Amino acid sequence: MADMAVASVDARKRPMTREERKVILASSAGTVFEWYDFYLYGSLAAIIGAQFFSSFPEATRNVFALLAFAAGFLVRPFGALVFGRLGDLVGRKYTFLMTILIMGISTFVVGLLPGYETIGWVAPVVLIVLRMLQGLALGGEYGGAVVYVAEHAPNGRRGFFTSWIQTTATLGLLLSLMVILGVRTAVGEEAFAQWGWRIPFLLSIFLLGISVWIRMQMEESPAFKKMKEEGTNSKAPISEAFGQWKNAKFALMALFGLVAGQAVVWYTGQFYALFFLQNILRVDMFTANVLIAWSLVLGTGGFVVFGILSDKIGRKPIILAGCALAIATYFPVFEFITKTANPALHAAQQTTKVTVVAAQDDCSFQFNPTGTSKFTNSCDVAKAFLARNSVSYNVEWAPAGTVASVKVGETVIPAYDLTKLSGDETKAVPAAFNKAVGDALAAGGYPKPGHPEIVKLNGFFDVFSGQAFSLILVLTYLVLLVTMVYGPIAAALVELFPTRIRYTGMSLPYHIGNGWFGGLMPATAFAMIAQTGDMYYGLWYPIVIASMTLVIGLIFVPNTHKKDIFADENR
Repeated sequence: MADMAVASVDARKRPMTREERKVILASSAGTVFEWYDFYLYGSLAAIIGAQFFSSFPEATRNVFALLAFAAGFLVRPFGALVFGRLGDLVGRKYTFLMTILIMGISTFVVGLLPGYETIGWVAPVVLIVLRMLQGLALGGEYGGAVVYVAEHAPNGRRGFFTSWIQTTATLGLLLSLMVILGVRTAVGEEAFAQWGWRIPFLLSIFLLGISVWIRMQMEESPAFKKMKEEGTNSKAPISEAFGQWKNAKFALMALFGLVAGQAVVWYTGQFYALFFLQNILRVDMFTANVLIAWSLVLGTGGFVVFGILSDKIGRKPIILAGCALAIATYFPVFEFITKTANPALHAAQQTTKVTVVAAQDDCSFQFNPTGTSKFTNSCDVAKAFLARNSVSYNVEWAPAGTVASVKVGETVIPAYDLTKLSGDETKAVPAAFNKAVGDALAAGGYPKPGHPEIVKLNGFFDVFSGQAFSLILVLTYLVLLVTMVYGPIAAALVELFPTRIRYTGMSLPYHIGNGWFGGLMPATAFAMIAQTGDMYYGLWYPIVIASMTLVIGLIFVPNTHKKDIFADENR
């Protein structure tokens, strides 16, 4: 034991070896490209909807495009089970070589796939299949890369080594944003919508070639080889990991005491911040993407910083501190973003009173994660319109049977029940309602998209005005919270499970947490905003989940940073 302690101290002091750098580079590069592939679809969902679901009205095609995007998230836990089992039976190297091939080829084929106008219904069906293959592959990729790097890392440096893998999701998002912006600028908006959107997908074949070549040079992880030589590998990793309480309890700890909170903080800092800028504050797409891209550039180094720190003080304190800061600061941070990005909207919310008058039984909770539900009652129509237009409002209950109305100042506009309209009314009545409410809001100071007070950038480096620079700083703070919870999470998960079931054991809670807890955030937040009329109310979703993780993590999750993962394999 004394020799082992000395070895750990020496590992922390010595420089990284050439082989260790190669392992990190190979694993991280491939995972960056996997995330690049995965994020391309989300960034281009609206254009893809127009290409592959063109036989449907615009609203319906957007629903189907989002459904196809959601499919990739929903199948991630199944990919974790399939490839986690293979990784524990066959080996880490060959399993995540397989995942990158599936992801890369699926993405490249999306770039070649003819649209609905050419091959009809076959196009959307093939698209959804490809999207599900991407989700399955990503479900196996992350666990393989993390386990491979962790099992090469010396004791005392696992947080530092695996933190490089943690940068890959952010770098993949950044790479996809940069490529899309570059191609858009080069070919123009019209050409990009017609055919230019395919270029980022087709470029992935070069990234795939580089990744496969790098990974072919790699050796199997020493921990897995040692286990195979000793014959201690699991014959049934899934049932051993989740069917035996001694291991299943660690999966539950990982999910609720670490990953769930990490997931919502991660999605809030990167994805919800972008959604909030574009869909709630009406910042144009180019400006919002550039602001997020700059925050990612400035904040990404935090993954490595907090990975190193976790080797010194532990994974758990840093992850839970990130959750605590998110809980304490999300409301003031997002209000500051509103004041800075769209001051006219913030002022209108303070000065113009908007009320929905409706019968209580006429209002639904508009939770719609798949985009397939229809909300047709007059109350739902009024609330959804106001929520989409970033209007804060109160609700005043009326007697049963009352048709809902929107009151802006002293102006009252009756809403409508969509199911009671027929013929030309289905278009004329909603259009008249939208115009009347829109005019009343404009008179009350609510700005429309393109208002001169809304932040707007003309280029990637046009960010040094007070308005844009202030936004980048606060968005970088959100990214730093992401790095706190995400930088140490890989090492924490690896250390919870023995080698024989490590790939399977850590992959499932990770992908349930990130694919479901995190992936449901936009739909849940919108439903909460529509329900209450408070544009910040959706932040309660990440705050409540992060609070749960903070409590469960403090009580149940062990601090494992001093664990020797090559020993104690029979617990």
